[in-house]
Amino acid sequence: MDDKPIALDKHRGLVDLRATEIRRRLADVAADHAEYRQRRGDLETFLAVTPAATWREAAEKARYLISILAQTPSGRDPRRQKIIDSVLSDFKRLGDEPDEPVGSEAQASRPD
Repeated sequence: MDDKPIALDKHRGLVDLRATEIRRRLADVAADHAEYRQRRGDLETFLAVTPAATWREAAEKARYLISILAQTPSGRDPRRQKIIDSVLSDFKRLGDEPDEPVGSEAQASRPD
């Protein structure tokens, strides 16, 4: 008895090879989607339970939520797209400033 595996692809016709390739690629895509959903869930759990320590971190959380909104039908509205672009530009521009702590420490350190 021969223990070598048989390469079945050599014995298939072109139509069968294409069907096999499609099934393999679909399986790869499904696995990638499952991994993506898991990683996205992990990120969202982290963002939900971890308070922002700086305004930059708070802006990153907001940027994430805005990117989700931008993918929805209401977020694709041209007026809302303009607002989204404006807010993201503000985050980028203001993100170049030094970080300040978020919360009461920020209020206490500001001169009146």
